[in-house]
Amino acid sequence: MSLINMKNVRKVYKNGTTAIHDLDLSINKGEFVFIIGATGCGKSTLIKMLYREEKPTAGQILVGGLDVAKIRNSKIYKIRRKIGVVFQDFKLLPKLTVYENIAFALEVFGLPKSEVHAKVMKVLDLVGLKGKAKQYPSQLSGGEQQRTAIARAIVNGPKILICDEPTGNLDEKTSLEVMAVLEAINKLGTTIIMVTHDTDIVNKMKKRVIELDSGRILKEYAEGEYEHEAI
Repeated sequence: MSLINMKNVRKVYKNGTTAIHDLDLSINKGEFVFIIGATGCGKSTLIKMLYREEKPTAGQILVGGLDVAKIRNSKIYKIRRKIGVVFQDFKLLPKLTVYENIAFALEVFGLPKSEVHAKVMKVLDLVGLKGKAKQYPSQLSGGEQQRTAIARAIVNGPKILICDEPTGNLDEKTSLEVMAVLEAINKLGTTIIMVTHDTDIVNKMKKRVIELDSGRILKEYAEGEYEHEAI
C-alpha cells in the first residue's frame, strides 16, 4: 500500500493560476523520490500540499492513511507529526545552540528532559554533528547548518522527510555530504521526497525521479533510469 497517494489533485490559486493539473502520484514507504522541473512548474506547491501548507482545490491526498485535503485545521498536527520538512534556508533559530534548535522540536510535546536528550544526541550522531551541540548557527558552515536542520526535522521520527531545495545554498562538495546524510536516513526506513534543481545530484543518486512541467507529470524515471538532462 502506498504511503502517499494523490488522486486527481488540482490546485488553483486565488489569482486564477492553476499550479497543479489533475495530478496522480503514489509514493511507497521507504522510497527516495526526486521532484524536478523548471521554476514555476509546481514543485513547491506539490510538496506544500503534502504537509498542508497549501490545500488542494480538488482531488484526494492521502498521507499515511489521513486525507490531507479534508482534515480540519485543528487536526493538522496529526499530519505534521508524520512529516519532517527541510528548507533551503535552514530556518534555524539564531539565539539557540545546535542542541537547543533540535530539542525545541521535542519540547513542544512536553517530553521529559532525559528523553529529549537521548533523542537529540542520537540524531546529532546520525548527521555527524555530535561535537557541535553547544555551538550556535552563526558558528557553523552552511553544510553544518543544513545538517542541523535535517536533525531537527527527523528527531520526532517522522515517516516522511520532505526536502525543499536542501542543497540550493551549498557548494558541490557540501551538497554531496548532505546527500550522504539523507541517504543514510532513507536506509533507516524514512521515505524522502526532495525537490531540487540540481540535476547533477539527481544523476548521481540514481533514485526515482518525477519531472513536472506546468503542473503536470511530464515524465517518471524508475531508480537508475534518469540521465542528466538540461531542465
